[in-house]
Amino acid sequence: MNKMKNFIRLFLIFTVLVTILSCDKNEARKPPNVVIIFIDDMGYGDLSCYGNVAVKTPNMDALASQGVRFTNFYVNSPICSPSRVALNTGTYPMRHKIHSYIASSTQNRNRAMADFLDPSVMTIARTLSNNGYATGHFGKWHMGGGRDLGDVPYPTDYGFDKSFVAFEGIGDRLLFPNHGLSNQSEKLGNGEIVWAPKHASTSIYIDSALTFVRNCKEQPFYINLCPNDVHDPHLPELSSVEKWRSATENPYEQKFFAVLEELDNQIGRLVSELDKIGKLENTIIIFASDNGPTDWPYYYNSERYPEDYTGKLYAPGFTGGLSGRKWSLFEGGIREPFFVYWKGHFPADKVDEKTIVSAIDIFPSLCSLLGIEIPEDIDGTDKSQAFGGTEMEDVPAIMWEYASNPGGSILPGNKKNISPNLAIRQGNWKLLINADSTDIMLFNLEKDPGEKLNLAAQNTELAGEMVAQILAWRRSMPVDVSDNKGE
Repeated sequence: MNKMKNFIRLFLIFTVLVTILSCDKNEARKPPNVVIIFIDDMGYGDLSCYGNVAVKTPNMDALASQGVRFTNFYVNSPICSPSRVALNTGTYPMRHKIHSYIASSTQNRNRAMADFLDPSVMTIARTLSNNGYATGHFGKWHMGGGRDLGDVPYPTDYGFDKSFVAFEGIGDRLLFPNHGLSNQSEKLGNGEIVWAPKHASTSIYIDSALTFVRNCKEQPFYINLCPNDVHDPHLPELSSVEKWRSATENPYEQKFFAVLEELDNQIGRLVSELDKIGKLENTIIIFASDNGPTDWPYYYNSERYPEDYTGKLYAPGFTGGLSGRKWSLFEGGIREPFFVYWKGHFPADKVDEKTIVSAIDIFPSLCSLLGIEIPEDIDGTDKSQAFGGTEMEDVPAIMWEYASNPGGSILPGNKKNISPNLAIRQGNWKLLINADSTDIMLFNLEKDPGEKLNLAAQNTELAGEMVAQILAWRRSMPVDVSDNKGE
């Protein structure tokens, strides 16, 4: 009898083990889930793993340490709307007549801007949806909608099954009390509206994303998560500011530190919850930001500070020693933190200091990783090899435009951060120039990442080749060039 009991016990254990192993194999054979975390206005040096010594970001650092962290990642514009268009389409945003932030219809018309991204354009969401993925966007949109733009496509018209956006989008959205653009958004209708303070927004977006994930059951999912905590004005929960008063006298920086810490907490919660529901192991996570940290003029206006403030006037957010900030084509406006995670597929604790990656590369790279045909007419390059841990050196040039178009553009509040309006990076060399061929600057970024030493006069042949390339690229875009030098 005891032998029979032991046999039955061993048989049951064997059966359970076989079932578990079979489930693991089935899980491994499933297409990976994809989560893109695209932060709003985060500087290159805002994470402690990228050099921030004032604020610790342990949760984002931990995620970076479990994957591949890049030091040469770029977005394709130093401002929100075109940067997001580039990410979602894999193409240079000026191809879609989106070269600055989407504002009111009158402002857009005066700047030769589209009111929204053409919904017929192929996007990551539509591509993945066509290949069996459930797709959801949670957070900032800013590719159409808001202000007086209510009659525009919904995010669901671009391939998303579910969307929950902010005041610069249409459809279901979260709005902030006592906020002018949120009040305008409410009047547009076209979706269910939730009102909540800004400091609660990322928590709500993540809750919505997790609900979406749980409802996916066996279907692979793609999540586009776009928090806007570190986009000013920084509006943390007041009680969270007190701990930062001893860290800095700058009242704007105190609030920034508080929202950055809470953002880190929420990213940690997202990763933890994905792990708890068994989805983390087979999920690709891509982390980046849409442009550098804020640089409004009022940060340099002493009248805006408390009377007892005696410190230096400066904008919050860190560029890690890079020149320029938001609205600038210097490195601080376009170079961003970037890391990729996929357990068992991407190496852990690797730092890639050679591969140059830009946001337009994410679309084709994902297609390659997922075994999906890369759509035609994409400007980006497949960098999946680098995501997998093998550095890539021979990559195409990246080009940028900002503020060369009619109607004017927002420029940095600190004049030293104002750059020429075109830029190109080829290998270690970066050239900046205005569209009217003035103000040529050439930097060797390997030796001079802070862009301090202009080497154009010493390298006239190289500078001439890069000038010809960037000006030809600018002329190929469907937006008229003005004589605006960004000054």
